[in-house]
Amino acid sequence: MSLLFNGSKAVDVVTTALETGLLDALEPGPVSLRDLAARFGMQPLRLYKFLDCLESLGFLERDEPGDDINDTTYRAVRGLRAAAAAAVGPDSIERDRDTYPWRRLHGRLAESLRGEVSLTEDEFSWPPKDEEQTEAFERSMSVGLGPVLDTLDRHADRLWPGRRRFLDVGGGAGRLAAHVLGKAPELRADVYNLPAVGPLVEETRKRCGHPDRLGFVGGDFFAEPLPAGYDALAFVRVLHDWPTRDARMLVRKAFDALPPGGLLLICEEFRTPDRLAMQFFWSYFLIGADSAVSRLREVEFYTGLLAETGFTDVEVLPGVWELVVAHKPR
Repeated sequence: MSLLFNGSKAVDVVTTALETGLLDALEPGPVSLRDLAARFGMQPLRLYKFLDCLESLGFLERDEPGDDINDTTYRAVRGLRAAAAAAVGPDSIERDRDTYPWRRLHGRLAESLRGEVSLTEDEFSWPPKDEEQTEAFERSMSVGLGPVLDTLDRHADRLWPGRRRFLDVGGGAGRLAAHVLGKAPELRADVYNLPAVGPLVEETRKRCGHPDRLGFVGGDFFAEPLPAGYDALAFVRVLHDWPTRDARMLVRKAFDALPPGGLLLICEEFRTPDRLAMQFFWSYFLIGADSAVSRLREVEFYTGLLAETGFTDVEVLPGVWELVVAHKPR
């Protein structure tokens, strides 16, 4: 609870460690306090206390062998620098989230829980109400695609051979589809989304290395069937945005749209303690927005739903985020 109360100070510590370069020295470690102080021009006693702050967060291993404080050695947990950059770096997902108007609820959560304080439609609307909100939301979603792209890369040799046309349903500005094309030279990919997203996909198409193979299909997956003619479909960070009945309906539409042997992929923040922690901002912020569900579900919900719908060969492929894959029977 003390760490929670001092969260803003903890962010200050991690940001300082990243920006000064301390994390670059600490992660390969072990490195002594003496060497760190000399390398970075810092006062040893002050640095010792600073490193205590990092250790209190569970980020450092420390060995203090004797009376001389300067002989103390440190090593950061593996992956700390990358994690810090992802959380507090200048292009981090958390920096992006902080641009949303969460301060309207801050200190007024009890009122919000009683329905007395809400986000206005000008502040946040779901689905986005105009082009400005659409662009802001889709760009924000693109920032958080890293774990999905890593998992798709890991399994690219298994997913894409033999596939010809891929539809990324609700695929935002097209970053994921463009990335997939770099791993699958025989594939063509289209993004299916509301027409207002079309210009964002066009921007991505012009910048990507395969503009002739990336397209856009405008539509509304609640108002119409999913487009046919694709042998692979994906829901990436889509289904958790909607009530369970809608998630079931979308999976059924995917089943109907795919040909026999067609591939369906689902990837999102499946509910675990770590993923729920990473989703804390949206859980907090969307308390004030009744139109947005943001319902993280366990991966077993999706494997069960796919089997119930008629898909076969349902698997959970490992990765930074797990990837659920299934096939329509031949």
